[in-house]
Amino acid sequence: MSSAPTLTKIPATVITGFLGAGKTTLIRHMLEHAGGKRIALIINEFGDLGIDRQIVNGCGIEGCDENDVVELANGCICCTVADDFLPVIEALVNRATPPDHIVIETSGLALPKPLIRAFNWPEIKTRVTVDGVVAVVDGPGLASGQFAENLPAIEAQRQADDNLDHENPLEEVFTDQLLCADMVLLNKADLIGEAEVARLTTELMAQLRPGVHVVATSHGNVGVNVLLGLGAGAEDDLDARPSHHELEGEDHDHDDFESFVVEVSVQTDPAQLEAQLIHLVETHNVLRIKGFVEVLGKPMRHVVQGVGTRFTRYFDRAWRAGEDRQGRLVVIGQTGLDRAAIIQALAVESAA
Repeated sequence: MSSAPTLTKIPATVITGFLGAGKTTLIRHMLEHAGGKRIALIINEFGDLGIDRQIVNGCGIEGCDENDVVELANGCICCTVADDFLPVIEALVNRATPPDHIVIETSGLALPKPLIRAFNWPEIKTRVTVDGVVAVVDGPGLASGQFAENLPAIEAQRQADDNLDHENPLEEVFTDQLLCADMVLLNKADLIGEAEVARLTTELMAQLRPGVHVVATSHGNVGVNVLLGLGAGAEDDLDARPSHHELEGEDHDHDDFESFVVEVSVQTDPAQLEAQLIHLVETHNVLRIKGFVEVLGKPMRHVVQGVGTRFTRYFDRAWRAGEDRQGRLVVIGQTGLDRAAIIQALAVESAA
C-alpha cells in the first residue's frame, strides 16, 4: 500500500530592519532578479497609508503581479499575528497555484520572534517554513550612532538621572532583530568606505549568534541565491534566538511612536521640498518620511524616502490614466510630534 505524498513546505523569508535601512530597495532588487520564481510579498506598513506597496507595485518589474503583493496596514505584524497575518498566509498557500517563496517585509518597529513563532500555529505549520530571517542594517546610520541618539528627549533624561533605565527603545528593537537574524546585510556600504565597513562588521559579529554572517551591500544588491534557500527552519529554532524583551520580561508596544499622513500638493521643485523635509527632521523628532508627490510638468510619479536627514528621490513610473495624483507623505516619529506645525510647513512649502 503506497503512502500519501508528503507536502513540501513553502519557504518564507522574513526581511526585518530599522526604519530606512533599505528593505524596500532590497525587495525590489530581489523581484527584478527572481529568475522566474513565483514570489509572494507581504508588506507590513507602519502608518496610515500603504506607501511601500505602492512603491513596489510601481516598479514595473515583469512578472510582479499586484495580486502577489499583500499589505497588512492595521498594525505591527508581530502584534496582530492572529487577526491579520495568519489568514493571509493561509490564503496564499491555499491558492490553486501557490507561490514558490513568500517574502515578508516587516515594519521597522516589528519584533521578528513573535512573527516566527506564528509559523508553529497548526493552520500553517505543515505548509510553510521560515527559510531565514534577514536583517537589513543602515550602514551610515549605524556609523553615526543613530540607534542610540535618535531620541534626544530620552537621551537627555538618561543623562540627568543616573537611576533611569538606560535602555533606548529603538536599540532594543534593533538588538532583537539582530539576535533573530540568519543573515545581516550591512546596507549602503558605498556611503561609508571600506574601513568603516570592516569596523561595523566586527561590531555586528560580536552581537550575532554563531554562524550568522554579515554581508556588506549597496542599494540592496544581493543575489537571490544568497538571500533565499537558507534552510534555517527558524520556527523550530526559537530557543536559540534570544529576545531582549523576553530576557528583560518586558511587554512590546509602540506607544513611543506615531505616524500620520500629510497631503502634499503639486511640486515645482522637488529639491526644495527635500530641503524643507530635512528642516522638519531637524526641528521635530521625525524618524522617517516616505511617500510620493506629483511634479509639475512631469508625467511620472516622484518617490520620496528619508531616514533622519538622508533622503533619496526618484521617478518610479508614469501616472496612470485617471489615477489620483494627490501627493502623500507618511511621517513617522516619537509620540508627541507637532502634527499641525508639520502639516502647516508642508502646506506653505507646497503653495510657495
